[in-house]
Amino acid sequence: MSASLTGRRVLVTAGPTFEDLDPVRFLGNRSSGKMGFAIAAAAQRAGADVVLVAGPVHLPTPAGVRRVDVRSAAQMHAAVFDALPADIYIGAAAVADFTPAQIAPSKIKKRPGEDGLDLHLVRTRDILADVAVANPRPQLVVGFAAETDDVDANARGKLAAKRVDLVAANRVGLKGSGFESDDNTLLVHDAAGHVQLGPASKAEIADRLVALVAARLSQESR
Repeated sequence: MSASLTGRRVLVTAGPTFEDLDPVRFLGNRSSGKMGFAIAAAAQRAGADVVLVAGPVHLPTPAGVRRVDVRSAAQMHAAVFDALPADIYIGAAAVADFTPAQIAPSKIKKRPGEDGLDLHLVRTRDILADVAVANPRPQLVVGFAAETDDVDANARGKLAAKRVDLVAANRVGLKGSGFESDDNTLLVHDAAGHVQLGPASKAEIADRLVALVAARLSQESR
């Protein structure tokens, strides 16, 4: 498949978000950012103008890519909408679904006699769903679904619920491909079915995903 994105503007998110509890603790996840960074690099090699909105990861910025660093889900939402409009949006970041209702101004301390700690969490804004109804909307909106179970069913559900064009789903766990790994396997779903990419390195999968996106965009532009 041809992977030309010359003249296209691509917006990619990558990595986790950290939701602060107090000045020393946060809620986070195991995303390394490697998949999203590989996609940004692949899109740039395909000729696109690429903006990468990155959560807190220690990865070098891909050559030719403009990077915006953020920490929280709220900051990522704001950065994404600051970077729109775009022809293609690829939401590879593992964005927190919940954040503490309040951030403690000082370190939360253990108190004598306490057996635990109750946290009040509230929903974060849904970046992918908001991009899918943005005005103007990207021509192609791609979401990611990191699942531990029922990968196909959850990906199909996300495709419909978020009103996106493609969902790239993968199984994650404490071992194997996915988070914190250099390898991955993606099932890329659209309304007609799905195609499997991998198992392979994240760099190779990124090239194949970008080629798939470019081919779809070319077909829709005819």
